[in-house]
Amino acid sequence: MKIYTFHKKQNLPISKEEAWEFLSSPKNLKTITPDYMGFNILSGADRPMYSGQIIQYIVTPVLGVKTKWVTEITHVVDGEYFVDEQRFGPYALWHHKHFIKAIDGGVEMEDIIDYKVPLGILGQMAHPILVKPKLEEIFKYRTQKLEELFGKY
Repeated sequence: MKIYTFHKKQNLPISKEEAWEFLSSPKNLKTITPDYMGFNILSGADRPMYSGQIIQYIVTPVLGVKTKWVTEITHVVDGEYFVDEQRFGPYALWHHKHFIKAIDGGVEMEDIIDYKVPLGILGQMAHPILVKPKLEEIFKYRTQKLEELFGKY
């Protein structure tokens, strides 16, 4: 069982409070997800983030195949970090930690995703040519979108 880790940091010239307000609102996930992924929240985004929150959405991660994705917000420390875990969706395991830290002139946002692809050895073979490049592409889009919204650090 191979578990992969994806790690990304981004600095923005905004306050910790502004970063938290944006990132902790499930509705804003659509804003920082590429349009071609067909991201659509079905339920669970009607209140501020809390531990135990279940969010359901439809996403088209690869090859135009629509997939229902259900995540649970498992941990929240206001203004510091939160964790979402996939309960149902395209991954065999998805554990995503979001950290926000004040730095001189702004914030550092850090994402650490531990994940496992489905389909055993076939999934592992697809990882370097399909899954990892797709994650890198999505986070490149997020980086650009957050810089458009908040400015470049």
